[in-house]
Amino acid sequence: MVGRPLDDRFPPRAPNIGDVLFEVRDWNVHHPDHADVVQIKGAAFTVRKGEIVGIAGLMGAGRTELAMSIFGRSHGQKITGTATMRGKPIDVSTVGRAMKAGLAYVTEDRKTLGLVLDDPIKHNISLASLETISTGGVLDDARETRIAHDYRARVAIRCSGILQEVVNLSGGNQQKVVLAKWLNTSPEILILDEPTRGIDVGAKYEIYAIINGLAEAGKGVVMISSEMPELLGMCDRIYVMNEGRIVGELPGARDAQDGATQEKIMRMIIQTKEDAHDAGR
Repeated sequence: MVGRPLDDRFPPRAPNIGDVLFEVRDWNVHHPDHADVVQIKGAAFTVRKGEIVGIAGLMGAGRTELAMSIFGRSHGQKITGTATMRGKPIDVSTVGRAMKAGLAYVTEDRKTLGLVLDDPIKHNISLASLETISTGGVLDDARETRIAHDYRARVAIRCSGILQEVVNLSGGNQQKVVLAKWLNTSPEILILDEPTRGIDVGAKYEIYAIINGLAEAGKGVVMISSEMPELLGMCDRIYVMNEGRIVGELPGARDAQDGATQEKIMRMIIQTKEDAHDAGR
């Protein structure tokens, strides 16, 4: 059905990784409703130019909370820590400021938080960049149309036209619209939260090819996924999270000797649980 062997799940890529592009240090986040509960504890990670960095962990590890708190403090309260782009501190205190600093975040919940389902593809693609296609608060319809046609072709959205309502698209094509919306903001760092959840195998491959293209263009990508084979097949490095902490870092699976495996990732998670249990005795 997808025109290739199922074993060939990930498009090939020859990584060309540069200097550190984005860095987060000592990031702490308290629960949005319970200020005494710390959800993210001292998280620190880097993303290099042209690199795909994975974040692995079990449900409840804090991966989404970390991502959302970095992107404009969309989650949590009493957030502390520093974020830098090319070695210079950036302001991520609001979504608008995070976007201006070069960040974009593709939510795991595309239907509720990522799209306006009853609106056409054209409007959804421009949602995050209205300032660039308007003058004095008036939208430039011709420019919005050109952008929509451009991204429809670039990410291969299968649709009857850019005026088709997003609700009538398949899950994979809805996800492509979300990606197009954020790519249209020209981010330096794209955070992808469960980027292939609920889409078919063929659409997954196409999403992977888009992600590879971003890395090849020198962008930095952070991929959060519950599918370990996806992280192993796509990422150059993988951070492991457990109970709100980053508990380990592994080279990508391409490193035959020291690279990440599902067993190594699970061993890190189990070991930190055992250490925490022993410390609490």
